[in-house]
Amino acid sequence: MSEVLSDLYALQTLPELLAWRVQHTPQTAAYRHFDTTSQAWVTLDWTQVAQRVAQWSAALQAMVLPQGARVSILLPNGLDAISIDLATLAQGGAPVPLHAIDNPASIAYILSDSAVSLLVVQSVSQWQAIAGVGADLPALRAVVVCDNAVPVTAAVAATSATSGPQVLSLSDWLAAGQATAATPAHAAPSPKADDLAAIVYTSGTTGKPKGVMLTHRNVMSNVKAVMAVIQPRPDDVFLSFLPLSHTFERTAGYYLPMAAGACVVYARSVAQLSEDLRNVRPTVLVSVPRIYERVQARLQEVLATSPLKARLFAWTESVGWRRFCRQQGLPVPPSPWSVFDGLVWPLLDKLAARPLLAQFGGRLRVAVSGGAPLSPAVARCFLGVGMPLVQGYGMTETSPVVACNLPTDNDPSSVGRALPGVEVRIGENRELQVRGPSVMKGYLNRPEDTAKVLSPEGWLGTGDQAAIEDGRIRILGRIKEIIVTSTGEKVPPGDLEQALTGDPLFEQAFVLGEQRPFIAAVVVMNPQVWAQLAQSLQLDPKDPASLQAPAAVKAALTRIQQAASSFPHYAVPRNVWLTLEPWTVENTMMTPTLKLKRNNLMTRFAAEIERLYAR
Repeated sequence: MSEVLSDLYALQTLPELLAWRVQHTPQTAAYRHFDTTSQAWVTLDWTQVAQRVAQWSAALQAMVLPQGARVSILLPNGLDAISIDLATLAQGGAPVPLHAIDNPASIAYILSDSAVSLLVVQSVSQWQAIAGVGADLPALRAVVVCDNAVPVTAAVAATSATSGPQVLSLSDWLAAGQATAATPAHAAPSPKADDLAAIVYTSGTTGKPKGVMLTHRNVMSNVKAVMAVIQPRPDDVFLSFLPLSHTFERTAGYYLPMAAGACVVYARSVAQLSEDLRNVRPTVLVSVPRIYERVQARLQEVLATSPLKARLFAWTESVGWRRFCRQQGLPVPPSPWSVFDGLVWPLLDKLAARPLLAQFGGRLRVAVSGGAPLSPAVARCFLGVGMPLVQGYGMTETSPVVACNLPTDNDPSSVGRALPGVEVRIGENRELQVRGPSVMKGYLNRPEDTAKVLSPEGWLGTGDQAAIEDGRIRILGRIKEIIVTSTGEKVPPGDLEQALTGDPLFEQAFVLGEQRPFIAAVVVMNPQVWAQLAQSLQLDPKDPASLQAPAAVKAALTRIQQAASSFPHYAVPRNVWLTLEPWTVENTMMTPTLKLKRNNLMTRFAAEIERLYAR
């Protein structure tokens, strides 16, 4: 095994990684997906994956794109997405992954900014929406449409031939590649370690997105470092549902299992995720906190209907949390009943813990939470029932993982220790700074922005305030998002918003108070829970005026105070505006990575905010 790992650590590029994997385990399961035609799960081994990539690579080569050409990918997770990604890399090009939920204007900007030569989309309608923006895309040679169920019409093809890029069906594009494969052609040179492996656009909460340039060295160094600490196995099964446009999923849910020789199963959809978790029974889960939050919120709704079940689960969580703390060497909460923990746990495990873990398939070896902070209440819930849940930290600019906890070295109040080869330090204004081989090359076309965050010595400013205690990193909040009230109190809104959405009543929360006398909040209500609350208050849940009724506001504030009970009194919202309209990417209140666009929210609720402070 050590010999195999030493071979892995010698690899420098992603095409080398794929070739190495195919050579070592040609017949083992690589990917599994649900075929809608046969209504069955289909598995591909590594040899079949290599053959598929070769076919897509031939089609790319037939286009004779410029050296280092950018290929943009607007596809759902699946075999097509990895095929074009790996084929682009094999041809020495740079994939430019796009967020499927991003708006057409933002996508058009990215295509223009990165001078994309080829765009691969799922449907004709996606391209039509992008083309409708009217952006000038002189570098774009062709658009390939993967959904053969909706044919590329002659009208679209004819229009594209005269006024823009050629629009091709996937089958026609691949056939053209096969037709030229037999003729001699100049093969693209293999990429080098410092060539681009991706340009991933960060969905900034303000301004235009920035293209993060990641090299093969960046990505491979991160894969190797994560491999060393998480240690995935060849018999592991990953369930992939986070978009491959996210660097977190690209590294941890795509290239990492390739390095391990593990199998990746593509979830059918987010709507069917619960069923897929139970059927696939993954051993490794790479997720964002929202998935765990949703399961916990549903659990709280169920427990609210049965005082007996609620008491049983609270007991289970309390005993389980003490067991976890003992195992990890953390301070154990005092309890006069702790002496009986060992005796009662087998029964509690059977009655309450295992049924919850069964919702995730029941055989997780490690569940990783990243991309955003994990609520302490959610962490305690799942760690208390025995889930091997670990939190990590990273950002697109670091390929992305900087640090992580481990199942055997897990302090959920931190994001763990820095990966091997990654240096961290605390800079001015308590900013966490990172240096190492996984740190980006820079921002595409933005030398000034690059210079702002990347020092000549290679230190990257993360924009996060942090503390490093006994080698562990604890994130305190975003520097730019710290609210300073008119009384001088400092409140990190992200932590507070996370605490509020732990209550099933609140689906989304936006905390404000900059240069105001107190903290307030705007919250999006869960329609079902709101209907129950309104009826208990003798209000009509369908009447918009009910949301601002004094009884409704008072009830919401009571629940807010409970959810924020662990925060200082000055950080607890003293007033709230209730709404049922969700914040989405489409209405510009959220980024494609589902972060709040605070400036947009401030503008959207300007009048309501004034009323909050006038009450």
